[in-house]
This record gives sequence, C-alpha cells and structure tokens, in this order.
Amino acid sequence: MDARQYAPATQRNRELILKVLSDNLTPTSNVLEIASGTGEHAVFFASRFKSWSWIPSDINPTARESIIAWKNASNLNNVALPLAIDVTQDNWIEQVEQRKIDVIVNINMIHISPWSACVGLMEGAAEILSPGGILYLYGPFKRNGKHTAISNAQFDRSLQDRNSTWGVRNLEMVVETANNAGLQLQQVIEMPANNLSVIFIKLD
Repeated sequence: MDARQYAPATQRNRELILKVLSDNLTPTSNVLEIASGTGEHAVFFASRFKSWSWIPSDINPTARESIIAWKNASNLNNVALPLAIDVTQDNWIEQVEQRKIDVIVNINMIHISPWSACVGLMEGAAEILSPGGILYLYGPFKRNGKHTAISNAQFDRSLQDRNSTWGVRNLEMVVETANNAGLQLQQVIEMPANNLSVIFIKLD
C-alpha cells in the first residue's frame, strides 16, 4: 500500500473538465492547482497534456502525501511537488511569486471551505496571474440565489450541517468578488451532475 488516495468523483468528471481546460489553455500553460485533494486530477491532466507544467497544492498534509504518491506512480516530470497553500492566509502568494503562473485551477473547493477561502483565492489570483491569465472554478453553484437542482439543495444542507461556514455558493456573489479583485467572468459552462465550469480572466 502507498499513500495514494482515491476520490470517486474524479473518475466521473476528469474527462469533462479536461475538455474545458484544453479548449481554454495554451499548449504550454504553467498551471497552479489550488486544493488538489488526492492529486488524481493533477496527474490525469498532466499526463494528457505533457507540455503543461502543473503545480499542485493543498492545505492538508495527508492530501500532499497522496499527491506525491500519485506523482511518483505516474512518473511524470511535468508535475511539481505539492505546495502547502492556504488561501485564507494573506501570505500564500509568496510561495509562487517567483514562478510564472498562466492558469489557476480550483476544483470543488469553495463550497467546502469558509467564504474567506473564496475571497483569498480571488485576491491572490488577481495578484499572481499576468494580464490575460485564467482562473478556472468547478463545482456546484446557486444561480440568482436558488439551487439548480434538489440534489444540490440537499448537498448544501449536508455541508452546513458539517460546518456552518461551508455551503454551495451563489454564483453572482462569486462573480462580484472576482470583479472586485480585478478578474472578469469569461464563460459559464454547464457540466453534468449539476456542476458548473466557471472561467475568469485577469484584466489588463
């Protein structure tokens, strides 16, 4: 046994997310992934586009161990060792300020974290990304203050039962937060299982 962890949802959504990324990223993108979780997405995406340079990160040391184990098992040289990034901390951008980051990818995080994580992600992305850089979000969202499916409403209640600071976010509030930081909404793409891909671009 090694330290690799497995998230069943990754198997279901990775091809679909990859399609969106491949349509929007340049062939030589330097990608910072915030909240990489198990690391399965990182090695899958990096194995399909070996000209991408992928920098995973996670606040959880157990997750970072899993990411390293997946990296080692995949034998990919375009996946970096994971960073210990907590976007709720003001100094998190210092870990990547010496690297050129074209894209920030964040999958299934902002609903399983306090709202301050969304704010910190937006503010950090606006500082890290060059003009024209992309922030990609994936996950469930409310639209106009309403859930898009009964299952999302049930999921939202279960999240708040676990932690009152968690919950499915209102897309309009996320967009407003991004705009305030200097990011502009570029595209919203409906995905299976009542999820959305949301793409922001760093303004000039």
